[in-house]
Amino acid sequence: MEENRYPPDDDFMDGKINLEDTMELLKKFELPFDYAHVKHVFKKTTDKRKDHTINIEDFRAIYRTIVHRPEFLEIFRACSPNSKVLAHGQVVEFLKKEQYETEECEITALEIILKYEPIDEVRKRRQLSFEGFVRYMASEECSVFKSLHRTIYQDMSYPLCDYFISSSHNTYLISDQLIGPSHLWGYTSALLKGCRCLEIDCWDGPNNEPVVYHGHTLTSKIPFHSVIQVIEKYAFEVSDYPVVLSLENHCSPQQQEVMADYLESILGEKLLTSTLGETRVTQLPSPEALKFKILVKNKKVGTVEESMLRRDLDSHGETGEVSESENLSEDDDDSEDTAALCPQRDSSKRKGESTHSAPARKKAKMKKVKIALALSDLVIYTKSEKFVSFEHSQGHQRCYENNSIGETRARKFVKHSARDFVLHTSRFITRIYPKGTRATSSNYNPQEFWNVGCQMVALNFQTPGVQMDLQNGKFLDNGGSGYILKPEFLRNRGSSFTPHNVGKYSKPMSLSIKLISGHQLPPSNLSKTNKADPLVQIEIYGVPEDRRKKKSSVIKSNALSPRWDETFSFTIQVPELALIRFCVEDEISVVSNDFIGQYTLPVLSLNKGYRNVPLLNKHGTSLKPASLFVHIWYY
Repeated sequence: MEENRYPPDDDFMDGKINLEDTMELLKKFELPFDYAHVKHVFKKTTDKRKDHTINIEDFRAIYRTIVHRPEFLEIFRACSPNSKVLAHGQVVEFLKKEQYETEECEITALEIILKYEPIDEVRKRRQLSFEGFVRYMASEECSVFKSLHRTIYQDMSYPLCDYFISSSHNTYLISDQLIGPSHLWGYTSALLKGCRCLEIDCWDGPNNEPVVYHGHTLTSKIPFHSVIQVIEKYAFEVSDYPVVLSLENHCSPQQQEVMADYLESILGEKLLTSTLGETRVTQLPSPEALKFKILVKNKKVGTVEESMLRRDLDSHGETGEVSESENLSEDDDDSEDTAALCPQRDSSKRKGESTHSAPARKKAKMKKVKIALALSDLVIYTKSEKFVSFEHSQGHQRCYENNSIGETRARKFVKHSARDFVLHTSRFITRIYPKGTRATSSNYNPQEFWNVGCQMVALNFQTPGVQMDLQNGKFLDNGGSGYILKPEFLRNRGSSFTPHNVGKYSKPMSLSIKLISGHQLPPSNLSKTNKADPLVQIEIYGVPEDRRKKKSSVIKSNALSPRWDETFSFTIQVPELALIRFCVEDEISVVSNDFIGQYTLPVLSLNKGYRNVPLLNKHGTSLKPASLFVHIWYY
């Protein structure tokens, strides 16, 4: 059967059809189509007609315009001696030579033919027509993202501190930090994105009911028990691995007891309430050992061993408080957060700080907060401990004690004490959080803190942008489980690696990307038609030496099928930490571009060969069928 006779006549309705019927018929062929592009091509076909309908030959022409991409046809003809079909052996050869597949290519080739070939007689002969080839090339099997990395393939038996952990800041907020709403959707959304560390700001509420909101601001309040109910429902919807509840606890001991009761009664067996059998904790358990468990991160009275002894003596039901010197009202080092939004709280401003960088919050009272034993005893492997210095931590900090450090202070450590920072994160879970002047919930670049091994790099998940693209792209890896095993040089306590001096710890990668084409790109927000002037930026994020950005030429007035055929080369010093971001923009003017879509993934998750790059909008939602078509090679 000739390729231009597909779709077959018997799949076409009698007579002529309009635009809506055309769309319905296209859906029957199970290929993704963008309505705006089909409408554009349809109107172009019927432009000079009175009835705005098409016949079978018109339909085939529209079908070929949308589906029969010239770049696919060029590859097909290069692999097919007769330019009509690929025999089973030729499909095997294509997989080996062009797609760099190495395992079971004979079986894979047969599966491709059976799955993607739409013409019965061709499929029965174990051949692949161009129609089948198009379907295969546009499928997930030709995605730029390695299929293995869509599964949990990493060793999950290392201690918790050996993993990057997807982490959210002020999870309850869905807008800004000052007057926006607090909403349960913040927790639902974060968990459905694979987030494994959620932040809960707890304050005394009316009728002895704790509430969650951004203290001393006009953000709305939600009941603590409702937050825990949502977490119980969605905690393991996406990932089986442990969830950490990072409490910023401002409640009185009485309402802390209420919190403890809700945690235990609502979470039930999901809540970790004791160590995993050991009498003395000398090493954190692994994500594997903590599957389907929820951990409480908070200040704690004494040691874990003392808590276990109290529980064994069945005395934990009594209300207990510790001395005021033990616990500050702010979680760990979060005083930077509050101080920045409350200028009047500290008249001696830090050098270089602006006194009007954010609207003032109500004056926060820095009273000491006492910890109820009922809540304290629920803190097992994630005890919040105020960070003093690297030297102090090395000499005094226990393996289950975690630090939170504000981005400003952490950035200084990265710049001046990177070696000590890496050594610290090889032993202790370290959480980084945004500075308080980010009143609009903007985000910092998480890459600089991943580079020194920080496990919980907390971002405002509600705020789209490059920073959240990096977050989402990094945690695509390892099955989207929210846990990524850190490179060995960030786990080895004898390592001398720093982002500024990578030394012998990594083998550089030579990466070549041929940007071939785009397919059904959506118009930008500023475009008045379905056309755009697209260009592509390919960006590398990693250690400072690897930060690169290269830009393609602009293709004028073509969002349907822009063609570039441009090659970009990169040398990446530390591929284990590097992310690559494909960003498509519409050139509005010489100095202004409008965002169209992007896709970010770890460099080590790149597939070799001819691959599709699916595009996502600014919120991380698929723009299917919009994509880029590239050829990837590296060694």
